[in-house]
Amino acid sequence: MRILVTGGAGFIGSHVSRAYLAAGHEVAIVDDLSRGHRENLPSGARFFPIDIRDVASLRQAFAAMRPEVVNHHAAQMDIRRSLRDPLFDAQVNVVGSLAVFELSVEYGVKKIIFASSGGAIYGEPQVVPVTEEAPEMPISHYGVAKLTVERYLHVYKHVYDLPFTALRYANVFGPRQDPNGEGGVVAIFAGQMKQGKVPTIFGDGSKTRDYVFVDDIVEANLLALERRNDGIFNLGCGVEVSDYGIFDVVRRAVGFEREPQYAPKRPGEIDHIALNARRAALQLGWNPKVALAEGIAKTVEHIRSCRSMATNE
Repeated sequence: MRILVTGGAGFIGSHVSRAYLAAGHEVAIVDDLSRGHRENLPSGARFFPIDIRDVASLRQAFAAMRPEVVNHHAAQMDIRRSLRDPLFDAQVNVVGSLAVFELSVEYGVKKIIFASSGGAIYGEPQVVPVTEEAPEMPISHYGVAKLTVERYLHVYKHVYDLPFTALRYANVFGPRQDPNGEGGVVAIFAGQMKQGKVPTIFGDGSKTRDYVFVDDIVEANLLALERRNDGIFNLGCGVEVSDYGIFDVVRRAVGFEREPQYAPKRPGEIDHIALNARRAALQLGWNPKVALAEGIAKTVEHIRSCRSMATNE
């Protein structure tokens, strides 16, 4: 199968691209490398260094690849930036997505797999873990944009008969997550601890998130490809882990002995979230397999090995 992965040089997209190649599919990657890294690109994938808002260049990639499936991971993924610059967030996440969908219709794509957000779309849920039937009340521009793209996908299915699967991710972590970015607290904490820096928790440490290892997310993207189930699916473990709790698990994996420092909670951040993934279990056959401590140990080992290689070069 010919698959075009947008954002395929990024953290999650690069893992998904590798898995598709390993499964025997033909893969092309579109990424402007603004957040992705060239070293993440898997061998065997065609690469188009393109911003998804550049419709003319994006059309050339579609024409060259003629994809049967588009896996859409390219995004502005920083909640704080979405609050600082909502126009940019909408241009990338909404207008850029529309460019991908329009070309998907033009070139006869058979299915869209969309990386959505279970952490931002629901806002502050009344019941946790939250199901897909819960009210969607995002409190950040990023969350609004992700929800808007899901709504557009419904339109494209209805008007153009373009099937889609939207995967609402919990907090994804694992190897190749950027420890120098603004998102991805596991990688950030681990990277700072390895440098002897004291990580900062925003708030009093009681905010909770649902953490899922990247290998489990990759499995969901494979299942979404293999099974023709359309619709929206939460992908999470259904377990709330506090900010201090995740700090403590990372600290034990790294061997760091200091306590965190604290700063005021940042706007746009919810207090508590975890995702009920029963629908994904029933319809996709998906269940998370990697325990939190095991996944964090693998992430820390990757960061350690990368730093060792950088030191030896």
